[in-house]
Amino acid sequence: MKRFFPGAARTLVLPLRLLAAALASLPAQAQQGVHSPVTAEQHATAQQVAEAGVPLSALAPDAPDGYTVRRGDTLWGISGRFLRSPWRWPELWGMNLRDIRNPHLIYPGQQLYLERVGGRAFLRARRAVEGQPGDTVRVSPRNRAEVLGAGPLPTLQPHLIEPFLTEPLVVDDDTFQRAPRIVALGNQDRVLAVKGDRAYARGPADAPLLSGPGRPTDFRVFRTAKALKDPVSGDILGYEGQYVGQASLARGESESEEVVDQRFTPPRLPAAGEGTLRRLPVPATVDIVGSKEEVRAGDRLLPEPPREYRGYVPHAPEQPVDARVVSVHGNSVRYAGQNQVVVINKGLRDGVQSGHVLALLSTGPRLLDKTGEKRELIKLPDERNGLAMVFRPFDRVSYVLVMEITNPVQVGDKLVSPR
Repeated sequence: MKRFFPGAARTLVLPLRLLAAALASLPAQAQQGVHSPVTAEQHATAQQVAEAGVPLSALAPDAPDGYTVRRGDTLWGISGRFLRSPWRWPELWGMNLRDIRNPHLIYPGQQLYLERVGGRAFLRARRAVEGQPGDTVRVSPRNRAEVLGAGPLPTLQPHLIEPFLTEPLVVDDDTFQRAPRIVALGNQDRVLAVKGDRAYARGPADAPLLSGPGRPTDFRVFRTAKALKDPVSGDILGYEGQYVGQASLARGESESEEVVDQRFTPPRLPAAGEGTLRRLPVPATVDIVGSKEEVRAGDRLLPEPPREYRGYVPHAPEQPVDARVVSVHGNSVRYAGQNQVVVINKGLRDGVQSGHVLALLSTGPRLLDKTGEKRELIKLPDERNGLAMVFRPFDRVSYVLVMEITNPVQVGDKLVSPR
C-alpha cells in the first residue's frame, strides 16, 4: 500500500549542520533510543571512528562506492558489504554517526556511500532525493511515494532465532524436579492434550501450585530432554527442556474431604459402610492455551518469563573466549551449517553476552606421520571455519547462531575470540 504526498509549492532548503547540532545536544538516551542495546564503550568507539574514519585496509575487498538499503537486508549483511569483519558494527555505525544516530534505525530506501580521503574511509548516509550530497539538500516540488510499514532493519533474520528466544530452556535438574507437573488430563479417555483442553497439575509438597495476588498464572509446558555435557570436562552444564506448549492457571490446588479405605496402600475407595474420613489433595486446574506438541502427564510447568526487548549489536568479546560446541540443535542432527543453532559450553558466568561474535575453528584431526623414520601420532592445526554470534546466553551455556561457515560444525569444535 502506498501513500502519495503532493510536493510543496516552493523549494525547501534544509541546513543539515543545524539539524546535526540539535541532535548532538540531545541526551545519550534520546540519541540511542530507549531500548538501544548499544553500550557506552561501543558508542565511544563509534564516536572516535566518526572523527577519524577507518583505514582502507579495514574495508571489504569489493566494498561498493554506494548502496541503497533494500527490504530484507540485515545490519550484519550491510556491514559485511563494507567491512572485512561484519561484527565490527560500531565502526560502520561510527562512519555514519553524523547521519545515523542509532544503528537499529536504518531503513529500506536509505542510501549509503563511501568517501575515501587520505587513506581513510568514511561512510555517509543520504536520502533518496535529487540534489548533490553536502551540508544542504534542496528538495524540489514533486510527488513522493512512501511504503507504509517499512520498519528499521534487523541485525539478522529474526525467524532464524525467534523460536529459540521462547522455546528452549536450560536449567539445573533440581529446577525441573521441583517444577509443578501435569498429573491428569481433563478428558480421562485421552492420554494427550492439545490447545483448548484442560489438565490438572500439582507442585511439590512445600510449594503447591496456588492462585492469588503476586503468583504466576501463565506457564510454559516443558518436557525434560537431554543433559548438556561439556565435551572437555564431562560435567553436566544443565538440562535443556523440550518446549511443549503454554498453559494458564484457572484454579489453584486445594484439599477435599473424602472417605477412603486406609487398610490398603495407597488408600482406595471403601466398600459400603467402611473407611475413614481423610483430606485428599485436589490438583490445580490449568487450561492448555498453546501447544507445539501434545501435552501429557509428567510434563512440567515453569512460569512464563516477562517479555523483554532483544536487540543485537555484533561485537567481539572484551575478554578472550575459548568455548566448545556442546550440541547441535535438532533431532538426530550431527552437523550444523549456516543459519543453524549450536550450544556452547560458555555462558553468563564466563562473561559471554548477547551479540558476542566468535570465530569457529574446525578441530584438527589426529593422524599417524608415516613420512619419518619413526612413525608418530600428530595432530593437525585447528583451522578457521567461519563466524557465529551468541544470541541467548544462560548461566553455563549459550545458544549461538552460525553466521558464516565453510565446513559443517560438529560437537567438540572450538569457538574463540575473532582476530
